[in-house]
Amino acid sequence: MNKKLVAALSGGAALLLALTGCSSDNNSKKLDSWAKSFCDPAQAPFKQIQDANAAMQTADTGNADSKKVQQTDSTAFGQISQAYGELSKSLDKAGAPPSDGGADAQKNAVKELNSLSTGYAALKKQVDGLDTSDKLKFADGLRNLSNGINKLNTQSEQAFKKLEAGDVGKAMAKQKGCQNQGASGSPSAAPSKSA
Repeated sequence: MNKKLVAALSGGAALLLALTGCSSDNNSKKLDSWAKSFCDPAQAPFKQIQDANAAMQTADTGNADSKKVQQTDSTAFGQISQAYGELSKSLDKAGAPPSDGGADAQKNAVKELNSLSTGYAALKKQVDGLDTSDKLKFADGLRNLSNGINKLNTQSEQAFKKLEAGDVGKAMAKQKGCQNQGASGSPSAAPSKSA
């Protein structure tokens, strides 16, 4: 069985770039400063998400032990949940970007990041509860988890679409901590779960 994991990294950056709004050239320095205040501390959680996705992708070579796959996925879901929580805190601490509608956009993005964190915590509990003694049952359990993963993936993709344009997004793209976090630069982990 092949399970698609959410391109979490893409979604996280997308949520943050949704803080877009129109601004004048006079705000350019303020935007750059704001982007730096968020992107610098965000670099570690983004890497944590990327590493967790990579671990899941490589955990199952097709004949991996179900218990090992379960442990890897559980750890990864926990790390992704924690990372989204940290991103939410970083965004909250950075404050609203200096753009039209920045306060509302920030509030909504923080809410979405917290929702993603909660969603991955729930996936962790679900994968922990799967029966690993029977490989077929375990594979079926992973298939059932795919609905939750797909829901989070959709949430991330929709958020990304909001983030692709605007001066806030441009300012964030200049910051090392937020570079290559978009859809085209993010890893799409697709761990293979064989029955």
